[in-house]
Amino acid sequence: MNYDVNIFKLLFRMEDSIFRINETEKIQNLWKSSLYILLAAIAVYVWMAYLGIGSGLVSEGAIRLAPAQYTVHKFWFVIGRLLYAILFWGFTLFVPAVLFNMVTEIPFQKLVIIQQLVFAMLIVERLIWIPLAIYAGLDWYSSPMSFGIIAAYLTSRSWIIYFFGAISIFQIWIIFLQVRYIHGLCQMPKRGIWASVIFLHVFEWGFAALFSSMDSYMIGGWFG
Repeated sequence: MNYDVNIFKLLFRMEDSIFRINETEKIQNLWKSSLYILLAAIAVYVWMAYLGIGSGLVSEGAIRLAPAQYTVHKFWFVIGRLLYAILFWGFTLFVPAVLFNMVTEIPFQKLVIIQQLVFAMLIVERLIWIPLAIYAGLDWYSSPMSFGIIAAYLTSRSWIIYFFGAISIFQIWIIFLQVRYIHGLCQMPKRGIWASVIFLHVFEWGFAALFSSMDSYMIGGWFG
């Protein structure tokens, strides 16, 4: 049996997809679909950079720059977001697939299929946040879909706010989907799968918080 990767079927026809992925002998269009979602991510992040989302520190630095210099820095800001989209794509698709392959022995390509669904959901989450950023002025960690707002009421420590801001309704949904798919593709006890998936996400949330904290220092240094 051949399996043709389809993100929509992965999301809306889960049981059928699990059966077909289990039984497949050849996966078709895996790398083509991976390229498509990479291009979608690049388009979204470049669009966000063009709209000025996340460029608050760049705008603050514009006061000390000539118009030509500011344009150059804005250009590099867009390039930086493009490179971030590529790194984000690579990390999301392949790092969890490698780790889950080591733990569960599910074939690597089948795990990449699962991560394609994860990445697509993360891009949708980012698209939903764009109007919140433009019209309500909300940062990603202040999204009503995340726990960042609650954390901001409890503490002023930015790292903690970023950490809980990275935990959203979409993230929780993704965890459930990953557990369901991995459990359907291997014989590993479900408790072990839950522990592995949650541990990976806690690491990702911590990394996102650390990167966000460093991001302000890096941009500040760039314009310093």
